[in-house]
Amino acid sequence: MSILVMGLGNLLMSDDGLGSRIISELQERFLPCEQVSLLDGGTLGLDLLPRLEGVDKLLIIDALQMGAEPGAVFRLEGDDVPRAFANKLSVHQMGLQDLLAVAELQGHLPGELVVIGAQSAVIEMVMELSPAVKASFDKVLSAVLAELESWGQPLRAA
Repeated sequence: MSILVMGLGNLLMSDDGLGSRIISELQERFLPCEQVSLLDGGTLGLDLLPRLEGVDKLLIIDALQMGAEPGAVFRLEGDDVPRAFANKLSVHQMGLQDLLAVAELQGHLPGELVVIGAQSAVIEMVMELSPAVKASFDKVLSAVLAELESWGQPLRAA
């Protein structure tokens, strides 16, 4: 089984960098695993298409716009995933919709797709997370670790 954990976002745009920051934390605190790949997808959009080939399960981490309290943590799957990116926070989210659509057309869409993220508070040129999203950082990280464990691939601490 091949699992890709992909963080998305722009570190220069405050809360938009959540996914990239979570990937960095995972790489720092946990040992590499043969079945689980960690990828900072940044804002690459369709350039990520080759990385989806052969992936059975895809876990995306991103800042979300769900109309909730800033910092609220979400786990989305199935039909909720496209809806989560209908209200775009940034250019990479339009790229994500395109990426998933093209992957499906080419037969490379992973069999299971889950998005874990937090409601953003600030998307502007600031290199730090907003206080609300910073406060939910550990909850997002725990949700990612719990998802991997539920898939039978827990990460081991370094």
